[in-house]
Amino acid sequence: MMKLQKNIQLIVIALLVSVMTNAQNKPASPAAVATGKINGATITINYSSPSVKGRVIWGELVPFNKIWRAGANAATTIETDKELMIEGAKLPAGKYSFFVIPSEKECVLIFNKVAKMSGTSNYDEKQDQLRVTVKQKASSSTTESLVYTINDKSIVLSWEKWNIPFGVK
Repeated sequence: MMKLQKNIQLIVIALLVSVMTNAQNKPASPAAVATGKINGATITINYSSPSVKGRVIWGELVPFNKIWRAGANAATTIETDKELMIEGAKLPAGKYSFFVIPSEKECVLIFNKVAKMSGTSNYDEKQDQLRVTVKQKASSSTTESLVYTINDKSIVLSWEKWNIPFGVK
């Protein structure tokens, strides 16, 4: 009986250590992918998805009027296999790093030709393929983890109390 109790204790300890180790290995901003089709074009967005964790995002964690990588870790990328019209402006087929410059009233969306960047440190405005300005929309509910949604005619970046939609044709 004593040996059985000891074995059970060892198993419980092993399980706890295993759970704690796995919990510590989870990244704070896990990699995520959004894929969808708009007008026959396949669109893939690769990003890292940070969480709100009780923080104020817009204007604090993500400062107003400064370029932001539109996710966490490496810069977010958007890839399309066909030309798209983003808010009425042409975006050729290809892979782009994607950035946002948020302000209190609107957001500048940037599609940069240098697809592989670790954040904004190597960002060069001369490499921008396209810039468009859109109005963000306040949300009544909180989106805890940043997410991109590809709809029939738009893409939406949602995080905290903002949705940043942009039209795509």
